[in-house]
Amino acid sequence: MFDLIFKHGTVIDGTGAPRRDADVGIVGRYIEAIGDLSGEPARQIVDVAGLIVAPGFIDSHAHDDRMLLSSPDMTPKLSQGVTTVVVGNCGISLAPMPRTVPQPVTPPLDLLDRSGDWFRYSSFDRYLDALCRRPPAVNFAALVGHTTLRVAAMEDLGAAASDTEIAHMRTLAVQALKAGAIGISTGLAYTTAMSATIDEVVRVCEDLRAYDGIYCTHMRDESDGIMEALAETFEIGRRLDVPVVISHHKLSGARNFGRSHETLPYIERAMRMQPVCLDCYPYHAGSTVLEVWRTRRCDRVIVTWSTPHPELAGQDLDDIAAILGVGRDEATQRLMPGGAIYFSMDEQDVERILTFPCTMIGSDGLPHDNQPHPRLWGAFPRVLGHYARGRGLFSLEVAVHKMTGLSAAKFGFSGRGVIEPGACADITVFDARTVDAGFGYGEPIRPACGIAHVAVNGVLAWADGMTTGAHSGQQLRRCVT
Repeated sequence: MFDLIFKHGTVIDGTGAPRRDADVGIVGRYIEAIGDLSGEPARQIVDVAGLIVAPGFIDSHAHDDRMLLSSPDMTPKLSQGVTTVVVGNCGISLAPMPRTVPQPVTPPLDLLDRSGDWFRYSSFDRYLDALCRRPPAVNFAALVGHTTLRVAAMEDLGAAASDTEIAHMRTLAVQALKAGAIGISTGLAYTTAMSATIDEVVRVCEDLRAYDGIYCTHMRDESDGIMEALAETFEIGRRLDVPVVISHHKLSGARNFGRSHETLPYIERAMRMQPVCLDCYPYHAGSTVLEVWRTRRCDRVIVTWSTPHPELAGQDLDDIAAILGVGRDEATQRLMPGGAIYFSMDEQDVERILTFPCTMIGSDGLPHDNQPHPRLWGAFPRVLGHYARGRGLFSLEVAVHKMTGLSAAKFGFSGRGVIEPGACADITVFDARTVDAGFGYGEPIRPACGIAHVAVNGVLAWADGMTTGAHSGQQLRRCVT
């Protein structure tokens, strides 16, 4: 007796192999059989004729640390077919915070929680325990953030850490790894971590290899100094002897347009000598904290949130400056602290990075922005619809592999990211003819098109355009073979 059978679908199994028509039978949390299951008994049968049955999508770069707790239905992710999120990226995680978080909350930690109320977990195991006691609708794997460790251990974030502060951060990092963190992330491009030296990062992350951890980094520079930042990243990975993930690889600023011709071959050469991979979101605009120096490098900026002026969220910075009767810089300063969408990349670079064979897909979505970047709700369907079907950058099989099997292999999520007997039954069913992001920058909070069903660990969590209310997500750890 099967618990659930997806009947009459076309299976794309996440490995990159050609699609095939088959039924998928599930028993408990696992895929039991793939093939012709006509006549087989099941407690629930879902007819998916004309639809693609794929592994659940893995968001390799998420900032859902708080949303997993505050909105455990995880609708922005579940509605686009995501069944697993990797949180704690860019050096920021909700835990550990063994002291009272500063007020106002230190940027970029305020991307996770502007009130500071959610920085309530003094240790990483308490954060993970809270998630496991009240499971969310999707699986989660957590990184511990280097900037969070700096805020927890240091008084002057503008200085290099002292030996005592490094020892404190290393202790907190080890505790997090013991509790189940899959690695450590850095956000060296942010003011709060710019003063961190290579030596500091290596010493704080020194125990990663002992716990089979991974090093993920928002590099120190994604514009003029991109090659130096890549070299630094590879050096840190070599000194730690651990796998490296380059977060949201991009080239920012008009004078860097086209330099993916330079960065991708360099990354490819590094891959021959050490374990390196990268993720990318499928848009030529990024989003992060609002800062004057960032706005100066972009022709267009959309404000996503502002503490002093929440009513202006969703408007272009130039329009806001005109309303306020001031220049761009002055308008930015009046809006801070805040967040923004920055149109700073070249679309051809985005496409070139997306097509690079080892590029995983990550949303980098910020769920607590008033008017978030559309990648929060639409990143994965956009890859399938706009880039695979519309632009023809790659086949649907390759697109699915980039957001399933590839990510599972690079992060060490054993038994995930593929449709095969014995694998965990994380499954997304979608219509290849209609799947795409729901909307763009003007109306970003909109479910994606074409996502029919989503199962997490064998339980239907999304069906007929809405959540089922099931919360069957689990904590994932790295399994290194």
